[in-house]
Amino acid sequence: MQYDEIMVRYGELSTKGHNRKNFIDRLGSNVRDALHKFPEVKVHANPDRLHVSLNGANSDEVMRHLKLVFGIQNFSPSLKVDKNYDAVCKAAKEMIEEQVKHPITFKIETRRSDHHFEMDTFQMNRELGGYLLQQFPDLLTVDVHHPDLTLRVEIRLNGIFLTSEKVPGAGGLPVGTAGKGMMMLSGGIDSPVAAYLAMKRGVSVEMVHFFSPPYTSEQALAKAKELTGKLAHYCGSINFIQVPFTEIQETIKEKVPEGYLMTVQRRLMLRLAVALAEKRHGLAIFNGESLGQVASQTMQSMRAIEDVTNMPVLRPVLSYDKNEIIKIAKQIGTYDLSILPYEDCCTVFTPPSPKTMPRVDRARKYEQLIDVDGLMQKSLANIKITRIHAGEEFLNQNQDVFADLL
Repeated sequence: MQYDEIMVRYGELSTKGHNRKNFIDRLGSNVRDALHKFPEVKVHANPDRLHVSLNGANSDEVMRHLKLVFGIQNFSPSLKVDKNYDAVCKAAKEMIEEQVKHPITFKIETRRSDHHFEMDTFQMNRELGGYLLQQFPDLLTVDVHHPDLTLRVEIRLNGIFLTSEKVPGAGGLPVGTAGKGMMMLSGGIDSPVAAYLAMKRGVSVEMVHFFSPPYTSEQALAKAKELTGKLAHYCGSINFIQVPFTEIQETIKEKVPEGYLMTVQRRLMLRLAVALAEKRHGLAIFNGESLGQVASQTMQSMRAIEDVTNMPVLRPVLSYDKNEIIKIAKQIGTYDLSILPYEDCCTVFTPPSPKTMPRVDRARKYEQLIDVDGLMQKSLANIKITRIHAGEEFLNQNQDVFADLL
């Protein structure tokens, strides 16, 4: 069925008191961004509900995007009819014919904001319920307490709206209401899941991806961008910050003892992420570290790496095991991309025997063997920022280019 409007309910936003307006405004902005492919759609973020006027846009496609926007508890697609009882009956009959295939219980629930309409809520409930019972005597039975289907009728100034579905939303808080964080995004499974969990709590993330050509390929870069496009479904669009890291990695490999290669390398990554956060008004660094999963994710390693900053380093998947992370990755659609065999810079330069319990004093000592400030300045001077919208694809574009070169 093609609907005319979608009514969105806020959920957790109802607890926000005096800040509620800011949360609602942000959600409205995020919904508009998520629906940017539908220029005819209009979004009205009101204090009690958010209304999406479709204006002819495909309702199924719009709802598919809307399901992923954080801050939405649930929503109901609605039919709009003229303000007369006959039009309501006709639309209600069409909805029942399409949605009900076996005997169920139902009730009518009417809200009336236009008090000049000739029927009050009780009349509408009684008359429309009786009409539907006459039309579908073998399918419908009234149950006002625990019905299988509730047909809601909203009598507003601009028309009458009917809905009988309640579609679950993504929940959480609107992205951007908890401030901005820099997400250290690799091409693996864990960091996209960590980004998803941060966004669900209202964090606006900017993806920081370290790129080391020729050791990492264009496909690896495209994969990270496409992962960002997957995650952008939850807010509309995300900034992707491409950080050149080749010279830093080559210098560390040349001058730092093998056991501390990974520790010093990650210290430099964190330094760069912090520098970007300070420049771009970020409040924290996020990453996909899971305690004890690999050598760099022991508490000793985290301590030695985090030594370079006093900015908060937040780890949304810290206590998750790999199976739990994979389950979420599959649910949010990043898993199949994450397992594509394109190496990121961390994987390429991993030493055979990294220190699992590095010492902070030694990490500081070995870091002094390189020109930290000079290398960081060069890298930061050559960053590239791309605004990536929901669903943008990059791997297919690159595959066509590579095919032409063969």
